Amino acid sequence: MNRKKINLTLKIWRQSSPAAEGRLVTYHLNAISPDMSFLEMLDVLNEQLTLTGEEPVAFDNDCREGICGMCGAVVNGQAHGPEQETTLCQLHMRHFTDGDTLVIEPFRSLAFPLVKDLVVDRSALDKIIQAGGYISVNTGGAPDANAIPIAQETAEQAMDAAACIGCGACVAACPNSSAMLFTSAKVSQLALLPQGRPERKKRALNMVEAMDQAGFGNCGNERECEAVCPKGITIGNIARLNREFFKGLFS
Repeated sequence: MNRKKINLTLKIWRQSSPAAEGRLVTYHLNAISPDMSFLEMLDVLNEQLTLTGEEPVAFDNDCREGICGMCGAVVNGQAHGPEQETTLCQLHMRHFTDGDTLVIEPFRSLAFPLVKDLVVDRSALDKIIQAGGYISVNTGGAPDANAIPIAQETAEQAMDAAACIGCGACVAACPNSSAMLFTSAKVSQLALLPQGRPERKKRALNMVEAMDQAGFGNCGNERECEAVCPKGITIGNIARLNREFFKGLFS
């Protein structure tokens, strides 16, 4: 099906380095296919900038399949753009109309220092995982999948939590720049399963401490994180994190 191509005005945050002064720069793109993804649209812009001798816009991307969690930007005030449960790389230009103005900015958080343009350093999330997002077991042959019976509902809850890709959209959307949704998803997927229970008392304590040390704020129950999560992680996981934290604190 032939779809009408659209013309766009882009206002993109440009900042050459963390120490440099940043500003919004306006670009005009014509004849953009509605079948393009958002990142492909940025590729077209960068091709034009390269041909005119200008510096291309730096932005994070990798798999472009909504799996890796690398992509991320704020589009018209919404992390990952206007579509629910959609990563930036899966957002297609058919969701915009001819003549639209798109304001594109990096994720804003004290814990996510800006590197360049739309690229931020999200390694603080890795530090939270290093603090307890794992289980300590002796390796060996792969155990039988049904060796430990797990209720279907429990397994599904754990899988839902494990769907988190660590993109950081929850942090960018939160008024407090909290990483509670991310941290709670990682705690939940392990706390719900038998393999994660031996270390559950210290896991939540260590991960919350790492979250605080990285400069993330606390949850204010605004639910902005839930609204922008591309994988539909719910704040029910934050409630579970709080329970795990207090169990570890008082046991």
